[in-house]
Amino acid sequence: MTDFTLHDKSSAPEESKSLLEKSEQAFGMIPNLHAVMAEAPTLLDGYQQLHELAQKTSFNADELTVVWQTINVEHACHYCVPAHTGIAKSMNVDDALIEALRNDEKLTDEKLNTLKNTTLALVRNRGHLDASEKDAFFSAGYDKQNLLEIVLILSQKVMSNYVNHFAETPVDESFKKFEWHK
Repeated sequence: MTDFTLHDKSSAPEESKSLLEKSEQAFGMIPNLHAVMAEAPTLLDGYQQLHELAQKTSFNADELTVVWQTINVEHACHYCVPAHTGIAKSMNVDDALIEALRNDEKLTDEKLNTLKNTTLALVRNRGHLDASEKDAFFSAGYDKQNLLEIVLILSQKVMSNYVNHFAETPVDESFKKFEWHK
């Protein structure tokens, strides 16, 4: 088994040190995911940029959480589900929505449930949507920009979910209370 190093600013490759500083400023700590990604500075840089861009999408906090957590749960990411639970709570997302997403339940808000279903279809079908799936998405009040933004967020989540799977990234202490298993 290959163990991955949880880098800090003293052990990280030179190109990652400023990126870890940026993580620390943004989160008040260096998340373990970032500590693992620091081994490959370009990966950490790309991940940070995609995370910032995800937060600039047209989605509100609830919608962003739906997309993030739907992907995290579908990918069975032991690290990202707890982390995004904490992030959702910091964004004042309703606890009932957070729990429904963690438990892969139907959402009570039909528009959000359509967003969840469309996100799942994109993940499961590798970007293919049939006409009825697109019609449902657009009929729910979403637009082409929203559909394209799901792809941006999916790109971010593939980076983190996949790294967490093979690196077995330990959940940060601050998110352990939100531990999750599929």
